[in-house]
Amino acid sequence: MRTELLEAYRALPLPTTRDEHWRFTDLAGFDPDAFAAATATAGTVPSMLDLDVAASATIDESGIAVSEGVPDGIRFEPLTDDHPLLGSLVRPDDKLRAHNAAVWEHGLLVQVAEGVELEKPLYLRVASNVPDGSLFWRVLVVAEPGSRFTLVQELTSAEDDLVAYVNGVVEVVVHDGAKTEIVNVQRLSRAAWLFASCHARVERDAELDWVEGGFGSSRGKVWIQNDLADRGATSRVTGAYFADGEQHLDYDTYQLHAAPDTTSDFAFKGALRDSAATVWRGMIRVEEGAQKTNAYQENRNLLLSKTATANSIPGLEILANDVRCTHGATLSQVDREQLFYLMARGLPRSEAERLIVRGFFQDVLDRIELLPVREALGAALEARIPQS
Repeated sequence: MRTELLEAYRALPLPTTRDEHWRFTDLAGFDPDAFAAATATAGTVPSMLDLDVAASATIDESGIAVSEGVPDGIRFEPLTDDHPLLGSLVRPDDKLRAHNAAVWEHGLLVQVAEGVELEKPLYLRVASNVPDGSLFWRVLVVAEPGSRFTLVQELTSAEDDLVAYVNGVVEVVVHDGAKTEIVNVQRLSRAAWLFASCHARVERDAELDWVEGGFGSSRGKVWIQNDLADRGATSRVTGAYFADGEQHLDYDTYQLHAAPDTTSDFAFKGALRDSAATVWRGMIRVEEGAQKTNAYQENRNLLLSKTATANSIPGLEILANDVRCTHGATLSQVDREQLFYLMARGLPRSEAERLIVRGFFQDVLDRIELLPVREALGAALEARIPQS
């Protein structure tokens, strides 16, 4: 199977701006085969999160390490090729996903037994440590019926200017009546290429909360798809990102309503400065027969410089006739009156901008249930405003 996948990867073309989903993200200069298959680690990377966790794991170029003392009813262990759900959601249908499917070595299985509720989160750190190296990883999350838990994944680099190719896949299955929160905080090097595919299936009366924080990487794309597969399924996606310098962040999201009485709520906010660029493409699709669907998506961007660029492309595909689907996208600059008001009261410009940015993000931060994550993301967003 790996041989067939590798042949498929080699046969598939690298996406170009002629492809609709890559229209605003140019991969010119990126050669996935130019990055070495790294096997050594260069050291540990400190976390931006201060968490009291139930169990933890680390994935880097040297392999995967899992902490001891995993709670009863939890499978928190290295992922192997033979799991029946592996690859059931993310298909190797483009060059980047095929590359991951063909060569990934390090993965984590998170499976929480029926009825088990965890008070403390599970934590995974994915660390890119080797210059000019590549890192491929996979995560498979299975929430058995009635379970409750949070998984936090943090993507880091050893150095701010580390050139690397990072390619990951996260698959999540939330069975009947379960509730799962997935927190993904990305703070890779400003010189790293990032491609990540995240796909979840939410079943009857189950609930998924997905939190996405984007601060690092140079260029690439993150896909997030949630399938509301059975009656009463609910998903909520909350995103906050900040891009500066020459960064280019691209998010491609998909909310699929395949059953009646399902709900999805999507809110992404971003701030940009310098010559940074962002892309968000969001689609709500309601299948025929998925009546009583309630779906919402919004993307709002705050420009902190005249040279930053944000592209928002919301979309609806509705095949049912008794639904409520809304979407919105806005683009604005810092309110001069707000800035003047704060500076007139003695605040330097940088501090005034920091307060405005915090206020801009506050409503999405309030959606994050885990307090340490909410505080860390808020602090990381404010820290991107340079001192005067």
